Amino acid sequence: MSSTPSTRPLALVTGASSGIGYEIARLCAANGFDLVATGRSERIDEAAEQFTRDGAHVTPVRADLAEANGVESVWKAVEATGRPLDAAVLNAGRSIGGAFLDTDLDDELSLISLNVTSVVHLAKHVARHMAAHHAGKILITSSLSATLPTPYETVYGPSRAFTRMFALGLREELKEHGVTVTTLLPGATDSDFHARAGMNNTAFGPGMKKNSRKEVARQGFIAMMKGRAEIVGGDAATKRTAVEHRFLPETYKAARHATRAKPRPQD
Repeated sequence: MSSTPSTRPLALVTGASSGIGYEIARLCAANGFDLVATGRSERIDEAAEQFTRDGAHVTPVRADLAEANGVESVWKAVEATGRPLDAAVLNAGRSIGGAFLDTDLDDELSLISLNVTSVVHLAKHVARHMAAHHAGKILITSSLSATLPTPYETVYGPSRAFTRMFALGLREELKEHGVTVTTLLPGATDSDFHARAGMNNTAFGPGMKKNSRKEVARQGFIAMMKGRAEIVGGDAATKRTAVEHRFLPETYKAARHATRAKPRPQD
Protein backbone atom coordinates (compact mmCIF):
# COMPACT_ATOMS: atom_id res chain seq x y z
CA MET A 1 0.00 0.00 0.00
CA SER A 2 1.32 3.43 -0.97
CA SER A 3 1.67 6.17 1.65
CA THR A 4 0.54 8.76 -0.90
CA PRO A 5 -3.01 9.92 -0.11
CA SER A 6 -5.51 8.66 -2.67
CA THR A 7 -8.00 10.95 -4.36
CA ARG A 8 -10.20 8.04 -5.45
CA PRO A 9 -13.58 7.47 -3.77
CA LEU A 10 -13.69 4.71 -1.14
CA ALA A 11 -15.96 1.65 -1.13
CA LEU A 12 -16.56 -1.00 1.51
CA VAL A 13 -17.45 -4.48 0.24
CA THR A 14 -18.27 -7.35 2.62
CA GLY A 15 -18.12 -10.96 1.48
CA ALA A 16 -15.55 -9.83 -1.08
CA SER A 17 -13.41 -12.97 -1.19
CA SER A 18 -15.69 -14.96 -3.53
CA GLY A 19 -18.90 -15.04 -5.52
CA ILE A 20 -20.98 -11.94 -6.20
CA GLY A 21 -19.13 -9.87 -3.61
CA TYR A 22 -15.78 -10.56 -5.26
CA GLU A 23 -17.13 -9.53 -8.65
CA ILE A 24 -18.69 -6.33 -7.26
CA ALA A 25 -15.41 -5.47 -5.57
CA ARG A 26 -13.59 -5.91 -8.89
CA LEU A 27 -16.11 -3.62 -10.56
CA CYS A 28 -15.61 -1.02 -7.86
CA ALA A 29 -11.84 -1.20 -8.34
CA ALA A 30 -12.09 -1.01 -12.12
CA ASN A 31 -14.44 1.97 -11.90
CA GLY A 32 -12.22 4.15 -9.77
CA PHE A 33 -12.87 3.12 -6.17
CA ASP A 34 -10.37 2.22 -3.50
CA LEU A 35 -11.52 -0.62 -1.28
CA VAL A 36 -11.95 -1.85 2.24
CA ALA A 37 -12.68 -5.49 1.39
CA THR A 38 -13.72 -8.11 3.92
CA GLY A 39 -13.90 -11.89 4.09
CA ARG A 40 -13.84 -14.57 6.75
CA SER A 41 -10.81 -16.52 5.55
CA GLU A 42 -7.34 -15.92 4.17
CA ARG A 43 -8.90 -15.87 0.70
CA ILE A 44 -9.54 -12.16 1.23
CA ASP A 45 -5.81 -11.52 0.98
CA GLU A 46 -5.66 -13.32 -2.37
CA ALA A 47 -8.70 -11.36 -3.56
CA ALA A 48 -7.09 -8.10 -2.45
CA GLU A 49 -4.13 -8.80 -4.71
CA GLN A 50 -6.51 -8.98 -7.67
CA PHE A 51 -8.31 -5.78 -6.63
CA THR A 52 -4.92 -4.06 -6.49
CA ARG A 53 -4.18 -5.23 -10.02
CA ASP A 54 -7.57 -3.79 -10.99
CA GLY A 55 -6.30 -0.40 -9.86
CA ALA A 56 -7.51 -0.04 -6.27
CA HIS A 57 -5.70 0.91 -3.11
CA VAL A 58 -6.97 -1.98 -0.91
CA THR A 59 -7.38 -2.54 2.81
CA PRO A 60 -8.22 -6.25 3.29
CA VAL A 61 -9.94 -7.17 6.55
CA ARG A 62 -10.29 -10.76 7.69
CA ALA A 63 -13.32 -10.86 9.99
CA ASP A 64 -16.26 -13.09 10.92
CA LEU A 65 -19.27 -10.81 10.61
CA ALA A 66 -21.43 -13.30 12.50
CA GLU A 67 -19.62 -11.93 15.56
CA ALA A 68 -20.19 -8.36 16.78
CA ASN A 69 -16.47 -7.80 17.25
CA GLY A 70 -15.95 -8.81 13.63
CA VAL A 71 -18.34 -6.09 12.48
CA GLU A 72 -16.61 -3.56 14.71
CA SER A 73 -13.19 -4.51 13.32
CA VAL A 74 -14.46 -3.83 9.81
CA TRP A 75 -15.78 -0.43 10.75
CA LYS A 76 -12.56 0.46 12.57
CA ALA A 77 -10.69 -0.35 9.35
CA VAL A 78 -12.95 2.07 7.47
CA GLU A 79 -12.40 4.78 10.09
CA ALA A 80 -8.65 4.17 10.05
CA THR A 81 -8.51 5.30 6.42
CA GLY A 82 -9.49 8.79 7.58
CA ARG A 83 -11.58 9.11 4.44
CA PRO A 84 -15.27 9.53 3.70
CA LEU A 85 -16.98 6.31 2.66
CA ASP A 86 -18.58 6.84 -0.73
CA ALA A 87 -20.12 3.40 -1.28
CA ALA A 88 -20.90 0.39 0.91
CA VAL A 89 -21.81 -3.06 -0.40
CA LEU A 90 -23.24 -5.15 2.45
CA ASN A 91 -23.10 -8.48 0.70
CA ALA A 92 -21.89 -11.14 3.16
CA GLY A 93 -24.39 -13.94 3.74
CA ARG A 94 -24.99 -17.66 3.53
CA SER A 95 -27.65 -20.36 3.52
CA ILE A 96 -28.14 -23.71 5.24
CA GLY A 97 -29.84 -26.53 3.36
CA GLY A 98 -31.71 -29.45 4.86
CA ALA A 99 -34.86 -30.20 6.83
CA PHE A 100 -35.38 -27.92 9.83
CA LEU A 101 -35.85 -31.03 12.00
CA ASP A 102 -32.30 -32.09 11.13
CA THR A 103 -30.32 -28.87 10.93
CA ASP A 104 -28.21 -27.54 13.78
CA LEU A 105 -29.71 -24.72 15.86
CA ASP A 106 -26.39 -23.04 16.60
CA ASP A 107 -25.61 -23.03 12.89
CA GLU A 108 -28.94 -21.36 12.13
CA LEU A 109 -28.49 -18.76 14.86
CA SER A 110 -25.09 -18.00 13.35
CA LEU A 111 -26.76 -17.58 9.95
CA ILE A 112 -29.18 -15.06 11.47
CA SER A 113 -26.26 -13.23 13.06
CA LEU A 114 -24.55 -12.95 9.68
CA ASN A 115 -27.52 -12.36 7.36
CA VAL A 116 -29.56 -10.12 9.65
CA THR A 117 -27.75 -8.82 12.73
CA SER A 118 -24.47 -7.93 11.02
CA VAL A 119 -26.30 -6.03 8.29
CA VAL A 120 -28.16 -3.90 10.84
CA HIS A 121 -24.99 -3.43 12.91
CA LEU A 122 -22.78 -2.37 10.02
CA ALA A 123 -25.52 -0.33 8.35
CA LYS A 124 -25.88 1.72 11.54
CA HIS A 125 -22.25 2.84 11.22
CA VAL A 126 -22.44 3.31 7.46
CA ALA A 127 -25.73 5.23 7.46
CA ARG A 128 -24.69 7.65 10.20
CA HIS A 129 -21.33 8.26 8.51
CA MET A 130 -22.87 8.90 5.09
CA ALA A 131 -25.71 11.05 6.46
CA ALA A 132 -23.14 13.23 8.22
CA HIS A 133 -21.41 13.72 4.86
CA HIS A 134 -24.74 14.17 3.00
CA ALA A 135 -23.63 11.69 0.34
CA GLY A 136 -23.16 7.99 -0.26
CA LYS A 137 -24.45 4.88 -1.95
CA ILE A 138 -25.38 1.65 -0.17
CA LEU A 139 -26.03 -1.71 -1.86
CA ILE A 140 -27.53 -4.45 0.31
CA THR A 141 -27.65 -8.00 -1.04
CA SER A 142 -30.90 -9.83 -0.39
CA SER A 143 -32.11 -12.69 -2.62
CA LEU A 144 -34.93 -13.78 -4.87
CA SER A 145 -35.62 -16.10 -1.91
CA ALA A 146 -36.90 -13.02 -0.07
CA THR A 147 -40.06 -13.26 -2.19
CA LEU A 148 -41.21 -16.71 -1.09
CA PRO A 149 -41.12 -19.24 1.76
CA THR A 150 -38.04 -21.48 1.47
CA PRO A 151 -38.61 -24.95 2.92
CA TYR A 152 -35.38 -26.95 3.27
CA GLU A 153 -33.65 -23.56 3.53
CA THR A 154 -36.14 -22.71 6.23
CA VAL A 155 -34.21 -19.90 7.93
CA TYR A 156 -32.47 -18.46 4.89
CA GLY A 157 -35.49 -17.08 3.01
CA PRO A 158 -36.87 -15.22 6.03
CA SER A 159 -33.43 -13.76 6.75
CA ARG A 160 -33.32 -12.35 3.23
CA ALA A 161 -36.91 -11.08 3.48
CA PHE A 162 -35.77 -9.10 6.50
CA THR A 163 -32.76 -7.76 4.61
CA ARG A 164 -34.94 -6.64 1.72
CA MET A 165 -37.51 -4.81 3.83
CA PHE A 166 -34.80 -3.30 6.01
CA ALA A 167 -33.05 -1.92 2.93
CA LEU A 168 -36.25 -0.49 1.46
CA GLY A 169 -37.17 1.16 4.74
CA LEU A 170 -33.69 2.57 5.23
CA ARG A 171 -33.76 3.92 1.69
CA GLU A 172 -36.79 6.05 2.46
CA GLU A 173 -35.24 7.42 5.66
CA LEU A 174 -31.94 8.36 4.06
CA LYS A 175 -33.37 10.17 1.03
CA GLU A 176 -33.38 13.51 2.85
CA HIS A 177 -29.71 13.04 3.72
CA GLY A 178 -28.54 12.55 0.13
CA VAL A 179 -27.82 8.83 0.60
CA THR A 180 -29.27 6.11 -1.64
CA VAL A 181 -29.94 2.49 -0.68
CA THR A 182 -30.30 -0.19 -3.35
CA THR A 183 -31.39 -3.80 -2.81
CA LEU A 184 -29.94 -6.61 -4.94
CA LEU A 185 -32.03 -9.78 -5.24
CA PRO A 186 -29.95 -12.40 -7.06
CA GLY A 187 -31.46 -15.60 -8.35
CA ALA A 188 -29.47 -18.85 -8.25
CA THR A 189 -25.92 -17.90 -9.22
CA ASP A 190 -22.84 -19.80 -10.43
CA SER A 191 -20.88 -19.45 -7.20
CA ASP A 192 -20.15 -21.89 -4.39
CA PHE A 193 -23.14 -20.55 -2.43
CA HIS A 194 -25.32 -23.67 -2.63
CA ALA A 195 -22.37 -26.02 -2.21
CA ARG A 196 -21.38 -24.26 1.03
CA ALA A 197 -25.01 -24.58 2.13
CA GLY A 198 -24.78 -28.37 1.74
CA MET A 199 -27.24 -28.39 -1.16
CA ASN A 200 -25.32 -30.28 -3.84
CA ASN A 201 -27.78 -33.18 -3.42
CA THR A 202 -30.75 -31.02 -4.49
CA ALA A 203 -32.03 -29.42 -7.68
CA PHE A 204 -29.79 -26.44 -6.78
CA GLY A 205 -26.72 -28.66 -7.13
CA PRO A 206 -24.09 -28.73 -9.87
CA GLY A 207 -26.51 -29.71 -12.65
CA MET A 208 -28.67 -26.62 -12.33
CA LYS A 209 -28.37 -23.80 -14.88
CA LYS A 210 -27.49 -20.69 -12.89
CA ASN A 211 -26.96 -17.02 -13.51
CA SER A 212 -23.48 -15.63 -14.14
CA ARG A 213 -22.12 -14.08 -10.94
CA LYS A 214 -20.32 -11.51 -13.07
CA GLU A 215 -23.57 -10.46 -14.72
CA VAL A 216 -25.44 -10.34 -11.39
CA ALA A 217 -22.63 -8.22 -9.94
CA ARG A 218 -22.69 -5.92 -12.96
CA GLN A 219 -26.43 -5.38 -12.62
CA GLY A 220 -26.11 -4.71 -8.90
CA PHE A 221 -23.20 -2.28 -9.34
CA ILE A 222 -25.00 -0.30 -12.04
CA ALA A 223 -28.19 -0.14 -9.96
CA MET A 224 -26.21 1.12 -6.95
CA MET A 225 -24.45 3.79 -9.00
CA LYS A 226 -27.80 4.94 -10.44
CA GLY A 227 -29.40 4.96 -7.00
CA ARG A 228 -32.17 2.54 -7.95
CA ALA A 229 -34.39 1.10 -5.22
CA GLU A 230 -34.16 -2.55 -6.20
CA ILE A 231 -32.76 -4.86 -8.86
CA VAL A 232 -33.41 -8.55 -9.49
CA GLY A 233 -30.02 -9.99 -10.43
CA GLY A 234 -29.99 -12.48 -13.26
CA ASP A 235 -31.32 -13.33 -16.69
CA ALA A 236 -34.74 -12.62 -18.19
CA ALA A 237 -36.19 -15.83 -16.73
CA THR A 238 -35.06 -14.84 -13.24
CA LYS A 239 -36.66 -11.42 -13.61
CA ARG A 240 -39.90 -13.03 -14.84
CA THR A 241 -39.91 -15.30 -11.81
CA ALA A 242 -39.66 -12.27 -9.53
CA VAL A 243 -42.71 -10.73 -11.19
CA GLU A 244 -44.57 -14.04 -11.00
CA HIS A 245 -43.90 -14.25 -7.28
CA ARG A 246 -45.94 -11.09 -6.70
CA PHE A 247 -49.12 -12.93 -7.68
CA LEU A 248 -48.65 -16.57 -6.63
CA PRO A 249 -49.98 -17.80 -3.25
CA GLU A 250 -47.29 -18.28 -0.61
CA THR A 251 -48.38 -21.90 -0.06
CA TYR A 252 -47.89 -22.67 -3.75
CA LYS A 253 -44.46 -21.05 -3.81
CA ALA A 254 -43.47 -22.98 -0.67
CA ALA A 255 -44.50 -26.31 -2.19
CA ARG A 256 -42.65 -25.56 -5.42
CA HIS A 257 -39.48 -24.55 -3.61
CA ALA A 258 -39.64 -27.71 -1.49
CA THR A 259 -39.47 -29.89 -4.60
CA ARG A 260 -36.23 -28.14 -5.58
CA ALA A 261 -34.55 -27.75 -2.22
CA LYS A 262 -35.44 -31.08 -0.56
CA PRO A 263 -32.39 -33.38 -0.40
CA ARG A 264 -32.61 -36.33 -2.73
CA PRO A 265 -32.41 -39.87 -1.31
CA GLN A 266 -28.87 -41.20 -1.25
CA ASP A 267 -28.14 -44.29 -3.35
